[in-house]
Amino acid sequence: MTKTIPIVPLALKPYDKPAGGFGSLHGTAKALIGNPGAQALATLPRLNQPQGVDCPGCAYPDSPDSKSVDFCEQGAWAIAHESGKARATPAFFAANTVTALRAKEHWELEAAGRLTAPMLYDAASDTYREIGWDAAFALAGSELRALGNPDRAVFYTSGRSSNEAAFAYQLFARAFGTNNLPDSSNLCHESSGMALTESIGVGKATVTRADFAHARLIMSFGHNPGSNHPRMLGDLREAKQRGCRIIIFNPLRERGLEAFADPQSPGELLGGTGTQLADAYYQVRVGGDLAAITGIAKAVLESGGVDREFIDAHTDGFEAFRDLVTRQAWPDIEAASGLARAQMEEAVGYYLASPATIAAWCMGLTQNEFAIETIQTLVNLMLLRGNVGKPGAGLMPVRGHSNVQGDRTVGITSRPKPEWLAGLRRVFGFTPPDVPGRDAIGTIDGLLDGSVDAFLALGGNFAVAAPDTPRVLDALSRTRLTVHVATKLNRTHLYPGKTGLLLPCLGRTELDVQPSGPQFVSVEDTASMVHASMGRNRPASDLLRSEPFIVSRLARHTLGDRNRRRESTGKPSARTTMPRAR
Repeated sequence: MTKTIPIVPLALKPYDKPAGGFGSLHGTAKALIGNPGAQALATLPRLNQPQGVDCPGCAYPDSPDSKSVDFCEQGAWAIAHESGKARATPAFFAANTVTALRAKEHWELEAAGRLTAPMLYDAASDTYREIGWDAAFALAGSELRALGNPDRAVFYTSGRSSNEAAFAYQLFARAFGTNNLPDSSNLCHESSGMALTESIGVGKATVTRADFAHARLIMSFGHNPGSNHPRMLGDLREAKQRGCRIIIFNPLRERGLEAFADPQSPGELLGGTGTQLADAYYQVRVGGDLAAITGIAKAVLESGGVDREFIDAHTDGFEAFRDLVTRQAWPDIEAASGLARAQMEEAVGYYLASPATIAAWCMGLTQNEFAIETIQTLVNLMLLRGNVGKPGAGLMPVRGHSNVQGDRTVGITSRPKPEWLAGLRRVFGFTPPDVPGRDAIGTIDGLLDGSVDAFLALGGNFAVAAPDTPRVLDALSRTRLTVHVATKLNRTHLYPGKTGLLLPCLGRTELDVQPSGPQFVSVEDTASMVHASMGRNRPASDLLRSEPFIVSRLARHTLGDRNRRRESTGKPSARTTMPRAR
């Protein structure tokens, strides 16, 4: 009999206050009261500061002016969750079967606290049980070698990992013999990277945070910074106060894009009104961004406002783009975009009046059927006026997860470039595979059809982030091996393979002391800035190990025999060049 779930109507009411303000201060205080204790309070002043801790939340850049306070409410929650006193100890797992844990909500799993010891799934008792580090590494290595075909394993990476861990991880996978390196970027800004690489030769932002101080117009597409990267609201506020115009293209009216009260501004807190951000708010229909951007480009062309000097000197294909856009009929553009011609022409008025424009976008553009075409049309719109490659102007795909861009920079990709593989071969002395591997969707296909037998994850909550979560979870439970490097429990961990390992790692806020002294890692933000991050808090457990240590030991226990054979030939070996581990 089908279970009936009652539908409870929500009581909705208008919210006329600005985002931020006392509400943000209240949320920050709530995050820090009680459980996190002194560690979180001691960490926050060092968050996103030089020689400090890079926020494990979003990837928004650090301030170029070294603000004394450069964190948001979400950053405070991220630090509170990592620094809390709750612990998911071996006793916790002994008292809770995996089946029972599956019935809990996501927040309840996280509330169990930090993982404290390596754990191995025991099918007989349906519980995770503690296992020693060496035994865990040996077991994982044995299972991987027993696969026979390296392509039956996938190595997933989330943006929580450091550059150092991610580089070692991709080196491990390729030395093992596969390019099956899906990552969380496959599910968010993959289309941005592909579109930008084809259009301008680089798949990253062309602006830094400092450019916001010089922009005269900021266009935001499919973007909700108030929820996903709140520190950006401070930059939008400062830009608006010095006279920059801001126009928004979004189906929903996000309050954070309309008005923002800076919690660090006593005047805005007491006044209650904040700064009005959006000069114009265009509510495109869902999926209508391509048509809207095409309409704006058409209006620019009709106005004669193109920068022909820039176009002739720095671009190719202008005539083809002009002809394509010119052929589009206004009634069709209006129907597809959900905007009236007059609205798009109004937006062009803002655009033509600006000598320096930034275009920022997020999931509203990247996660639709024509994402690549949409982003490339936006790039072309910016090129029409020469808004790439000068101060205060450029393209900004705002990535969400902390170091997802850094992962890609250091080699986490299922389609590596020949130059990258040649470099690995030259430096490490092995021939990496050159056949493209599985991305996130390819991994899901392999899990569902049984061609993937082993799933290793460097952070993340893969099945919950993936489409069709229940089927992916079920497929994971049918694999031969699952290995999760993690700080806290999540739902994907509750569907272990025949051999299922949970390997607890240090959090970004925690001190990592090696014989050579305290260690730091590096991360890359959404503006392509690479900087150090160094934790100073006492680890949640003496059994925690750093991500580079865990990855290196997994590699050594998996690749040991083949590395020794390479050493006997006098050639460099992956084993001797893996990062030093504790």
